[in-house]
Amino acid sequence: MSKLIDFQTEPDSYRHWRVEHDGAVARLIMDVDEQGGLFDGYELKLNSYDLGVDIELADIVQRMRFEHPEIGAVVMQSGKDRVFCAGANIKMLGGAPHAHKVNFCKFTNETRNTYENSGAESGQHYLAAVKGACAGGGYELALACDEIYMTDDGTTSVALPEVPLLAVLPGTGGLTRVTDKRKVRRDLADVFCSIEEGIKGKRAKDWRLVDEVIANSKFDEFVASRALEIAQTAKGERQLTGIQLGAIDRSIQNDGSVSYSAVEVEIDRANGIATITISGPNGPPPKDLDELHSLGDQTWMLRLARELDDAMLHLRFNELEAGVVVFKSLGDPELVGAHEKFVFDHIGEDWLSHEICLNWKRVLKRIDMTSRSLVALIENGSCFVGVLAELLFAVDRSYMMEGDFEEDNRPVAAVKLTSANFGPFPMSNDLTRLETRFLGTPEMVGEAHGEVDKLLEAEEAEQLGLVTFAYDDLDWEDEVRIFLEERGSFSPDALTGMEANLRFPGPETMETRIFGRLTAWQNWIFQRPNAVGISGALQRYGTGKRGEYDRKRV
Repeated sequence: MSKLIDFQTEPDSYRHWRVEHDGAVARLIMDVDEQGGLFDGYELKLNSYDLGVDIELADIVQRMRFEHPEIGAVVMQSGKDRVFCAGANIKMLGGAPHAHKVNFCKFTNETRNTYENSGAESGQHYLAAVKGACAGGGYELALACDEIYMTDDGTTSVALPEVPLLAVLPGTGGLTRVTDKRKVRRDLADVFCSIEEGIKGKRAKDWRLVDEVIANSKFDEFVASRALEIAQTAKGERQLTGIQLGAIDRSIQNDGSVSYSAVEVEIDRANGIATITISGPNGPPPKDLDELHSLGDQTWMLRLARELDDAMLHLRFNELEAGVVVFKSLGDPELVGAHEKFVFDHIGEDWLSHEICLNWKRVLKRIDMTSRSLVALIENGSCFVGVLAELLFAVDRSYMMEGDFEEDNRPVAAVKLTSANFGPFPMSNDLTRLETRFLGTPEMVGEAHGEVDKLLEAEEAEQLGLVTFAYDDLDWEDEVRIFLEERGSFSPDALTGMEANLRFPGPETMETRIFGRLTAWQNWIFQRPNAVGISGALQRYGTGKRGEYDRKRV
């Protein structure tokens, strides 16, 4: 799997999904092209999916929010007879390198989280209309919907058969949503996750695995009526017009560097370092909402969020050995603050401003979840303000220049906090990054809040606990170099485990459990011979032979 994976797509290029719009209701039809796999060597039979199918789904969900804000209900259904979705393609998983398997699972869970939250956040409720076999990752697609409706035709079933069939976890997201979201009784969940054939009809509803079971003759009518009811409740009489999401401006060079309009990614493959430099806006914010909507995807706040998200996904899947990601910024702090303020001032009255902020929330979470060592360098001339300052609290460490530097005439390094740092961008633990940072000293959040909208130079930022270290001209270069060299000398596996443990202190949530189980347990299981060995269940699936297991419990 050496080919470049591109996360950009558009409706005219979809091979696996169709979208139909009817007023405030949309139908999202999964009709996977068997020959449309992202890589060679497998066919996507029975609506099974690979990363390419999920890239399209992620694009659809994003476009639904920005291009179709009038939609209040999205019905997810199958375009094939007798099967809803068979889940992740087994031959793809069996042949994929370990890193791809884990990153694939992470991306699918991030995509599911996005449409799972869209009802509460954007008034777009996803509803699963299940006809036919709904197994494994197919049931996970349904689990992330607000409601699940299943036809009672004697054959339709829901199942999470990964443990008995493949010796792996049910995608971690499926396992967690069964217990945490649908609150299926523990012993019944144990039965459900241990059988291959799944659960049908009334029992599926009695066990809380689905919301409604409807006679086959009335199923389509019920789904249509329920979707319309939900859509009308969510959207009311509002008439909203979306914006178009165009292609992201991007070029990839032979040396691995990637250029966007507001983001530059430099790759130092010899040392395993990727440096992301964010450029602030070149001019003032829109003068009014009409101009914001006219600019659409080219307004700086949205354009930057989309480019940064694409850059992080590119690094995850295409630059696996760039184990350290360095964040820098360059620009006018006042302009960054002005653009952010314009959007924040209109969140309550303007759907687009609201969606731009929600998109930033998702991008920042993507960064939190990235299994790389993350560091921020606050240099002279930087613009870590508000939402960009969130990066300083997302990274594992931050280093800040202190005072004047010889032959450097850029403005002295400073950080500025805004209201963006105190609520709108919670982490997966439902705390802000500052609340997470100061879990043991919550009074420090209040002290930081007292310094909102002030340019804080190194001494003040360090005293407030906003940066890890501040160094002057004499020590800066050596200290940064030593840190990067040290990080590059450690085991990537140990670092992944350490960083994932340290980034999410505080309360557990469904999201932290999903990604914690993925990082720890699925990551481990995907390397065990019981699953991926030559006689393991994942390798033997479809051959008629059961996997041979090492019976020792670990």
